[in-house]
Amino acid sequence: MDRWKGRVALVTGASVGIGAAICKALVQHGMKVVGCARNVEKIEKLAAECQSAGHSGTLVPYKCDLSNEEEILSMFSAIKTLHQGVDVCINNAGLAHSESLLNGKTDGWRTMIDVNVIALSICTREAYQSMKERKVDDGHIININSMSGHRVVFSADTHFYSATKYAVTALTEELRQELREAKTHIRATCISPGMVETEFAFRLHSLHPEKAVATYNSMKCLEAVDIASAVTYVLGTPPHVHIGDVQMRPVEQVS
Repeated sequence: MDRWKGRVALVTGASVGIGAAICKALVQHGMKVVGCARNVEKIEKLAAECQSAGHSGTLVPYKCDLSNEEEILSMFSAIKTLHQGVDVCINNAGLAHSESLLNGKTDGWRTMIDVNVIALSICTREAYQSMKERKVDDGHIININSMSGHRVVFSADTHFYSATKYAVTALTEELRQELREAKTHIRATCISPGMVETEFAFRLHSLHPEKAVATYNSMKCLEAVDIASAVTYVLGTPPHVHIGDVQMRPVEQVS
């Protein structure tokens, strides 16, 4: 990770869970991290904790609604002004609504598409253009995907969400191909965790929190720090090594 010291990473969905853990890990390795979310209060608190701990990097909170393209573009413009540009883009933001295919609400489907697919693609495009403009040839774009992007579980609550994550699987490989076609050495990776104990299930089952509790109590889940460790592992590989996908589950998880 030494080569990333002082360089700039963008982490979306940085306020809680996996995003917050990734921010902390990158700051510990000396990176300048722009952490964005709609609510930045928790990122501001994490930034203060990182500073108090004496970490060599810095965390910069940025308020951004990823369902709004203009806000995304404004964020990249601000990063260019304040930090020259992005060297690492970690598309972590994602959400799931309990909207089945047969009975789901269109607004719920659309929100999942907007955040999980469209916002990820906009951030990817803008990050690449930032790297290209500054002749950064060793950048890295990492998509935090899901095992739901590789198999379909028997649960109508997550079927549409799974479709958006299958899109992320395809987009990551398509990005890799376009980067090779562009003759760059920028890398593209997706990290696909199974069950991680975060706020995710509580948001998915907001009307039935007991479902989230039962889910997390059913096994020893992955922790957010486990995914952050996978991110630093991928970033720390030699520049000639390309890791396309990291699939990781709790040992006890069946599907």
